Amino acid sequence: MATPIGNLEDWSPRGRAALAAANRIVAEDTRHTRKLLAHFDIHVPLVSCHAHNEAQKVPVLVDCLVRGERLALVTDAGTPLVSDPGQRLVDAAHRAGIPVSPIPGPAAVIAALSVAGFPGSQFHFEGFLPPRGLRRRERLSALAPRPEILVFYEAPTRLGQLIRDLGHILGPGRQALLARELTKLHETVQRASLGVLAQRWEGSTEPVRGEIVLVVAGGDPPSGPGSHVAPTLEQTLAVLLELLPPAQAAARAAALFKKPRAEVYRLALALRGQEDLKR
Repeated sequence: MATPIGNLEDWSPRGRAALAAANRIVAEDTRHTRKLLAHFDIHVPLVSCHAHNEAQKVPVLVDCLVRGERLALVTDAGTPLVSDPGQRLVDAAHRAGIPVSPIPGPAAVIAALSVAGFPGSQFHFEGFLPPRGLRRRERLSALAPRPEILVFYEAPTRLGQLIRDLGHILGPGRQALLARELTKLHETVQRASLGVLAQRWEGSTEPVRGEIVLVVAGGDPPSGPGSHVAPTLEQTLAVLLELLPPAQAAARAAALFKKPRAEVYRLALALRGQEDLKR
């Protein structure tokens, strides 16, 4: 069951009624959900179920369902299973032959897409990337040529790092939309190139708070059957720097791309410096 991502007026009457009619509410954080219930004067027992206890809780909850109880699954905000807990319980309910019914509502990914205005009807929801290092850059390199709109979630403390990596790997000219604190009092929606967004947020003295969605315009698709998009100099250099010192990585990348070694070495130092700051 979806719950508001900020503005409580976004919660549908059907959602409130279904929650009030449940025998138990399965919540990601009972403290957070208890505030929501109090606001709407809903009095239903709460059961916590999250990444750290779901292995123990799911069998007990499925037994409740088998006995005929009606459970409502909610997370702290938005729609369960969309970069949120709940997958194990939903899967176990299906396997036990229990009907599972959605009660749709707010989702940050859909809200951000609706105000992005990028061409194309297809999108790829990536959610949270690996937090740092080679795995994140490898994943971004794999996503770079995709023609679909890309949607990421990110924590406030890693926003600058994500925008910098996106700019290096997808290109600073790629258009993006940053959505922060959607539907809340301090909602921020900014659309610009990745290069401009990087400058804007790197130079900002404003503390970054709240939930963040980053929507990135899709890349150019391959031009013909069997074609592929070659990795950029930055992508290749970023991978080489995981294996070699900057001078050796720059020498190999310069030879591959037929670029002046001094120019590539300066780029290698810049990339290595950014990664050292993240560690």
